Amino acid sequence: MTSPIRASLLAAAALTALALAGCTGQPAPSPSATDAAATEPATGTCGGITVVVDTGDLELADDASIDSCVVTEDPMIAADALARAGVETEGTAQYGDQVVCRVNGVPQQDLAIPAADGSEYYESCESMPAAFAYWALWHKPAGGEWGYAQEGLSTLELQPGDAVELLFTLNDEPAAPAE
Repeated sequence: MTSPIRASLLAAAALTALALAGCTGQPAPSPSATDAAATEPATGTCGGITVVVDTGDLELADDASIDSCVVTEDPMIAADALARAGVETEGTAQYGDQVVCRVNGVPQQDLAIPAADGSEYYESCESMPAAFAYWALWHKPAGGEWGYAQEGLSTLELQPGDAVELLFTLNDEPAAPAE
């Protein structure tokens, strides 16, 4: 059964495709659930890929955590799922997008991140983040358990029913995503 939101988005995608086809003289392609690229809150069962951003124990004025559902019937690369959920990632100068430095602007460059020894760290995004303060990428296959991702955002392929999480780990906490 199609939700009213999903039906509206599919109708909008169909109208857009029809309008664009009129401009090009080419026949309009049939819209699919993927064309709508809709996100819904991931409460209950997600009809696609669940995207989670958890800032963990970072003390922030504005929490950048999200829990979203990217509606799709097709496999999708993790970077695309995050983008469709409105998540922006920033890599490092040395490693580019292979190492996530910031998610939705967090941690800010001027944020003092407390180390276990009492010192403060400021993330510059030049190289690898500190071993005690970093974004960890987690993957949960449909019906499976959370596991530390074995590849990066640009190559991790997700299936409908999967979940992906960017979890900020500070001084080894949290050690894994919440269930």
